[in-house]
Amino acid sequence: MRLWRLRRANGEFSTAAPATVMRGQPHKQVLRPVSPLFIWLTLAAGLGLNLLPWGRTPLVPDFLALALVFWNVHQPRRVGMGAAFLFGLLIDVHDGALFGEHALAYTLLSYGAIALHRRILWFPVLSQSLFVLPLLLVAQLASAAVRLWVGGASGSWWVGLIESAVGALLWPLVNWVLLAPQRRPISRDETRPL
Repeated sequence: MRLWRLRRANGEFSTAAPATVMRGQPHKQVLRPVSPLFIWLTLAAGLGLNLLPWGRTPLVPDFLALALVFWNVHQPRRVGMGAAFLFGLLIDVHDGALFGEHALAYTLLSYGAIALHRRILWFPVLSQSLFVLPLLLVAQLASAAVRLWVGGASGSWWVGLIESAVGALLWPLVNWVLLAPQRRPISRDETRPL
C-alpha cells in the first residue's frame, strides 16, 4: 500500500501497472481500441500480397495466414473462423486449387489461434513466435493432406516448412506493424487524477 501511495505521489501510477506486469516483464502500454476498418484493411492487404505473382518462392510467407493469426489472437471476437473460411475460398479461386483446400487450412489455423489466444498473449513477442510456428505448420499440413487425399501432387513439403518458419520469424515485425495504430500517444489531461 505504501509503494502504491509513493508511485501515485510521484505521478508514476498507471491503471495498467498491476495487471500487465507478468513474469518479470516491464510495464506494458495500454492500447487504444482497434478500428474494425483497420482490421479488414489489413486482412485485404494480406490477401493482396498473397495474390502477387510470387510463385512457390520458399522465402515468401503466407501473409494472409499471418494477418488471420494476428487478429484471431488479438481480436478473436471480431475476426473468426467464418472470415478465415471466406478468405480461404478466395485464395482457392485465385490459385485454381481444390475448392475448400485453403478454406479448411485457414479455418484450422483460426481455430488454433482462437483456442490459444490467451496463452499466446501471456508471453513476450519473440516467444509468441514459438506458438505461431506450429499453427502455420498445421495449416500447411492440412492443405497438403487435402491435396494428397484427392490424388493431386503433394508438392514440395519443405517449401511449406520454410514458408511457416519465415512467417514465424516475421511475427515480431507483424506484431509491431499491426499494433502501431493502437499505440498512439494519449493526450494527457492534467485535471484527471490517473
